[in-house]
Amino acid sequence: MSSAQQATRRSRRLVGDEGRELLLAGLPVTERRLQLAGFSTAVLEGGVGPPIVLLHGPGAYAAAWMRVIPGLVTTHRVVAPDLPGQGASTVAAAELDVDQVVAWLAELVEGTCPSPPVLVGHLLGGALAARFASDRGELLSRLVLVDTFGLAPFEPSPEFGSALMGFLAQPTADTLDDLWQRCSFDFDGLQQALGPRWEALKRYTLDLANTPEVAEAGSKLMELFAMPAIPAEVLERIATPTTLIWGRHDLATPVRIAQAASVRHSWPLHVIEDAADDPTLDQPEAFLDVLRNTLGEGR
Repeated sequence: MSSAQQATRRSRRLVGDEGRELLLAGLPVTERRLQLAGFSTAVLEGGVGPPIVLLHGPGAYAAAWMRVIPGLVTTHRVVAPDLPGQGASTVAAAELDVDQVVAWLAELVEGTCPSPPVLVGHLLGGALAARFASDRGELLSRLVLVDTFGLAPFEPSPEFGSALMGFLAQPTADTLDDLWQRCSFDFDGLQQALGPRWEALKRYTLDLANTPEVAEAGSKLMELFAMPAIPAEVLERIATPTTLIWGRHDLATPVRIAQAASVRHSWPLHVIEDAADDPTLDQPEAFLDVLRNTLGEGR
């Protein structure tokens, strides 16, 4: 690791440590740092059983899976990384390209999973997962795409688009709340369900959104994998068994896009009611039920 990367990592720790520690407190995972394709990567791991790898969305981090990790570790070995340049994973945006990020994910899978895992991707993580399944599908047992970007050009509802642009232009507590009003089905209910973790989630998200290298890396990942739409020939190369899970009230990528992809590629689609673009936060039990049924486990 270069001296510049070491300085970035030290400053990142100072910026986000408290919020991150509060989010991870009590989760049944351990955290370690791996060097993957030259990227210093923070990884959460827990549980015993068939491996499952979780890829989070834009501006997020592995702890965003906090409401489903406790259920998943009872049946699976869970591996949840912070994407390159996101959360506590450090890399400069200029160092990111498609081939290297695909190589990063291949090294993660090969280094942490004793057998081909289920790969679950949310939003940006879903777009990356789809590209990986197209290029390196032999490393996977199954692909699950959750409210995934990239299946069509990104054309959110006007209210979502306005809230997103407001937050990106000025990441504050108010603009984050305004965006989360559109990202969640029941914003007040979500805050109550998360309890003290809500303030930690908000604090850490804002810390990272106001860290220039994090924002730049996130924009580069979106440019590489989610905007514009994933080319049709890339999606058509996916041979891994694939399932779509979608929130009924997703304002960023409406359910009609999932319905069209389901028909086009013969991918089963499961729509979760009373959920927006993150059913793992809005309806964690319903999400886990769908995922278990998808994997043939039931309850």
